Amino acid sequence: MLTCKEATRLVSESLDHKLPLRQQMAVRVHLLMCKFCARYRKQLLMLRDLAEHSFYLEEMQPHVALPQEARERIQRSLKQLRSV
Repeated sequence: MLTCKEATRLVSESLDHKLPLRQQMAVRVHLLMCKFCARYRKQLLMLRDLAEHSFYLEEMQPHVALPQEARERIQRSLKQLRSV
């Protein structure tokens, strides 16, 4: 049985290349039993799709810069999240 740490590592690896059958099955079983790792996989897939989608949007639309105030607000929010 995989630990969550092993399962998340393998889920991440599976996005880059095909896992051996034994590892695929172990991950699949773990995901059926662990809602947290299943959510992690779903979030990774969503992030990958968003990244691919935004890449194509950037090519089609001119680059739009954020106003300085918005950048500072985002930076403050990120600093607060890191300190939690």
